[in-house]
Amino acid sequence: MSAHSAGEVVYEVTLDLDGDIADEYLQWLRAHIAEICALPGFLGADLHETLEPSAPDGRVGVCVQYRLRDQAALEDYLREHAPRLRADGMARFGGRFNASRRVLRTLPR
Repeated sequence: MSAHSAGEVVYEVTLDLDGDIADEYLQWLRAHIAEICALPGFLGADLHETLEPSAPDGRVGVCVQYRLRDQAALEDYLREHAPRLRADGMARFGGRFNASRRVLRTLPR
């Protein structure tokens, strides 16, 4: 099974936030998600609160799952847009959050 197979992919970003910035970060994040979803190849996104595993005391966990047309659209985003968009979050919130990412593809039933 190739990572470059045709079909929709999910780009998942899991965030661990300092509780003191959570409200401000989430306000920024909603606008950030809208900006990303306006890019070519994006089909939409869902924002989730992470329930399990629970965030440590003083932290808030959230997860964004972006749906993209295909792997090529994700590669274009990562090459052309991700560095600038990630830098914006770092400039605003510095080391007060951590992000991890993974890419998923739905398998046929």
